[in-house]
Amino acid sequence: MEERPPRLGWVWFSFIRLGLFAVVLAVLLLVLPVQPWVSAVLAAIIALCLSLIFLWTPLGRLVGPKSAPRVPDNRDDDIEDAAVDATGELRS
Repeated sequence: MEERPPRLGWVWFSFIRLGLFAVVLAVLLLVLPVQPWVSAVLAAIIALCLSLIFLWTPLGRLVGPKSAPRVPDNRDDDIEDAAVDATGELRS
């Protein structure tokens, strides 16, 4: 039986990412003496990087096997090659 991700897994993942953004934004607002919009932009970039680093595994479980790399289907190529070989024609 195939393991399926929980129905509301994306909600928890979103809450984690929003919480990460909020924590980084709060730290930047308290530490950096710059405009708030600069802190917001930096917090968005930092939170994105941290979520890609630390939340990669939960994201993979959430997305499931749909994101797995696909093996190209070469059956058409094999059939065409066999047909060309059977006729014995070579095109230049």
